[in-house]
Amino acid sequence: MAHQSDLIAEDIEAYLKAHEHKSLLRFLTCGSVDDGKSTLIGRLLYDSKMIFEDQLAALEADSKKVGTQGGEIDFALLVDGLAAEREQGITIDVAYRFFSTDKRKFIVADTPGHEQYTRNMVTGASTADAAIILIDARKGVLTQTRRHSYLVSLLGIRHVVLAINKMDLVGWSQEVFDTILAEYRDFADQIGIKQFTAIPMSALKGDNITAHSHAAPWYDGPALLPLLETLPVDDDLRDKPFRMPVQWVNRPNLDFRGFSGLISSGTIRPGDKIKALPSGRESTVERIVTFRDDLDVAVAGQSVTLTLTDEIDISRGDVLSEAGSPPPVADQFEATVVWMDDEAMLPGRPYLLKLGTRTVSAQITEPKYKINVNTLEHLAAKRLELNEIGVCNLSLDAPIAFDAYTDNHDLGGFILVDRISNRTVGAGMLHFALRRSQNIHWQALDVDKNSRAALKGQRGRVVWLTGLSGSGKSTIANLVEKRLHADGRHTYLLDGDNVRHGLNKDLGFTDEDRVENIRRVAEVSKLMVDAGLIVLVSFISPFRAERRLARDLQAEGDFVEVYVNTPLAVAEQRDVKGLYKKARAGELKNFTGIDSPYEPPEHAEITVDTTAMSATEAAERIVAWLEGELDYSI
Repeated sequence: MAHQSDLIAEDIEAYLKAHEHKSLLRFLTCGSVDDGKSTLIGRLLYDSKMIFEDQLAALEADSKKVGTQGGEIDFALLVDGLAAEREQGITIDVAYRFFSTDKRKFIVADTPGHEQYTRNMVTGASTADAAIILIDARKGVLTQTRRHSYLVSLLGIRHVVLAINKMDLVGWSQEVFDTILAEYRDFADQIGIKQFTAIPMSALKGDNITAHSHAAPWYDGPALLPLLETLPVDDDLRDKPFRMPVQWVNRPNLDFRGFSGLISSGTIRPGDKIKALPSGRESTVERIVTFRDDLDVAVAGQSVTLTLTDEIDISRGDVLSEAGSPPPVADQFEATVVWMDDEAMLPGRPYLLKLGTRTVSAQITEPKYKINVNTLEHLAAKRLELNEIGVCNLSLDAPIAFDAYTDNHDLGGFILVDRISNRTVGAGMLHFALRRSQNIHWQALDVDKNSRAALKGQRGRVVWLTGLSGSGKSTIANLVEKRLHADGRHTYLLDGDNVRHGLNKDLGFTDEDRVENIRRVAEVSKLMVDAGLIVLVSFISPFRAERRLARDLQAEGDFVEVYVNTPLAVAEQRDVKGLYKKARAGELKNFTGIDSPYEPPEHAEITVDTTAMSATEAAERIVAWLEGELDYSI
């Protein structure tokens, strides 16, 4: 490797010690397509002499084969590792690279410029201390430049460098530089980027990268690398109140019980009072344990195990905090959400929310607005599509300890995960808890679910029939209720069409309305089961996520999913209501099975094939299953 320090030859131990104690700066490069992000990082690696000789030889060979510089060294190939990236000359995935100088260590994230890969840019920015926003001097400020700048501001990255690249292709014109700088400064002021450093450069030629270039005598600011070496790495987290999300309850034997995690802010010492949240129980730190030995003090950024003087109930996902300055606890919030999935965000659909080490179920209400990153205009929105940014309210199924994202990224930043596929679909920043989360409390009632069920001599439950329109759900549900009623059971049938005449008369048939339709019916079913009733629900309910929501609202064993399995061709042949005919003619939009999907159950308790049995036989099978497998008695 070409990078050499005088200490290597003189005192290798001193060199290693100095290297170990260098500060670390994490930064990312972002901007629009072909602004030169990968080339810039490749140049930094090359000029900082962090390339092995065999890597350099391979780079020279690859540059002749797939490079874009006419046989000259193409520095972008150092970080564009995917075959598709090399073929297209673009960055698709986030590429992380390490390099160092005598003054500092660096981890740089090369993020993609294409709009469809904006989600990857958010990933790279989530841990960055600084951002280099590149602009092609020939093109000026573009839409993706604005989008990435807005995300940089949103994610709280404090150090911003505006790298106006490819100045050699505009003759190092100061007028071009000043024009771009003025346009960007106007936009930066609007999004909250108050300070940034603008540098004219040529990443390919190396001008203003490691040293001041004579090609721009009119520029008297710093070169890029010297600037990166002197940017302050924020240590203010140590001055904030103590916070440590519990990652693991450490119990190697009967005599030791500790709580392990990464300290996200503050300082802790043995003898300090702490509070465990959301329970609110307090105790005192007894020891700060690490792999090697105990510590007298631990600070933000360290992973430790704390033992306490009291035996209190603490689990993974809880937060240990300074007793005198704990974070708030709530289950409803306002938040900014960056949507990162090809499938749109649907209000009311349940997602998993991961914040720190805690995972809870979350629902997003209809966005208050989404943001036009070009004009910063607030636009009305029913949903969020891929790469859109919106402000929404969140409702969680359990309270969590949190800080506003502006105060603590670890306790204010979250991701959203699809419950079925486990895909990360969104990222967000908490603003504040909604007042209603503090003002609404459960009222204790003396007559409970078991008491009501005992009075009826049965156990309340939901029998949820799902299937295509025309599959026979309503007919079967009606026969099942008649049979249960004849047996003296207390029942109620919620039918999709009937409910739309009253409770859900304000809903249409868009995906958003379908989600809300099922959410309301699931909540009503929960109340009816609490009243001790056996509730038959006959709804198409096309999405697995919403059927999962309905199941999760009930206690274990109180939800029975019945898949009325009828092929689309058979259901369309029946077409009792003439709906398929209208859908085929384009007169009925968003019709399940035609232009809106149906997701069959994967693990239904009961499946009935209506092509192999009559409605009466299907109903008898459901009743027999209920009587044989489920105990109605209390």
